[in-house]
Amino acid sequence: MQIKDRERLDGGRERLTVVPESVDDLWHLQYVLEPGDRVAGDTTRRIQRNDDQMRDTGGEREHMWVAIAVDDIEFHKFANRLRVGGEIVACSREDQLGFHHTLNVEEREELSIEKRFKPDQEARLEEAEEATENPDVAIATVEEGQAHVHTVAQYGTEERAAITGPTGKGDFARERSELFAELATVLERQDADAVILAGPGFTKQDAYKYIEQNAPDVAEKITMVDAAAVGDRGVHEVLKRGAVADVQQETRIESEAEYIDELTQRIAQGAKAAYGPDEVKQAAEYGAIERLLIVDDRLRQERGPDGEWRLDVDDVVRTAEQKGGEVTVFSSEFPPGEQLSNLGGIAALLRYRLE
Repeated sequence: MQIKDRERLDGGRERLTVVPESVDDLWHLQYVLEPGDRVAGDTTRRIQRNDDQMRDTGGEREHMWVAIAVDDIEFHKFANRLRVGGEIVACSREDQLGFHHTLNVEEREELSIEKRFKPDQEARLEEAEEATENPDVAIATVEEGQAHVHTVAQYGTEERAAITGPTGKGDFARERSELFAELATVLERQDADAVILAGPGFTKQDAYKYIEQNAPDVAEKITMVDAAAVGDRGVHEVLKRGAVADVQQETRIESEAEYIDELTQRIAQGAKAAYGPDEVKQAAEYGAIERLLIVDDRLRQERGPDGEWRLDVDDVVRTAEQKGGEVTVFSSEFPPGEQLSNLGGIAALLRYRLE
């Protein structure tokens, strides 16, 4: 994320001009924006006209600048797009004021945001800005007869390819080199800055030797690690072992996996942990929270009119921070976030056990 300009406004609000540089940045913006914010940018809009020449066309799209009062935000990961809708409150065409419009925000498009930023939203923007310097990572897991390629993003991991087919003996078996060749082709296509090659046994070493001979540019990017499984389980094991941290100083999903593992261990032991809104609120009031854990989509829901908790979530976050606690907002699209959602969407690692 590129932050091009920051301006303080009256009433504690700020105007930020940002340029999202990746789909990760669009994902971050989804949780920075909320109803009531003002967002502005260049767009196209279909204009209805009554003149004779345009009567039968149903209108034509014109380029214009609009500012909208936000009322809904949707992240479309597979379209690489963030949709921000609301009423037009300022526009380069005054006759469009008051109409509803949707800004389709894509990578490398400048966007102006006016709002009162909350601490976790500031932290998310800082994270997105710092992540621009981090390399892209692909994780390839391989064993006899199958290989999988995942990419690592701030919103989670995503499987890019699953290559299967028996190797070894038998009528339907194929040469191992065919599997390795297909894997090398997928990795070349991903064009990642770093590749982690993992899996059980010696198959990954043989795969590496093949790639080294046939795709040396890919081989230069490879770090090999042991893993007991392939596919999603193998990727989770790679993340827990900290292999990605060797090429990215710290990834969001690795730290989330560590925190959720620590939380579940403490809960199982009846140790220093709290989960669910009521327990966490009490822990915050006692100043017992060492680290507050909350899922991003739950945080957003509880800030809006559809919240279900009998508490002010921002008050809990603020209290935890004022009394020395750290706050980690989990991605709902990665397994640790799903685990936290199953525990009520909010939990805390505590300094001491609550009686």
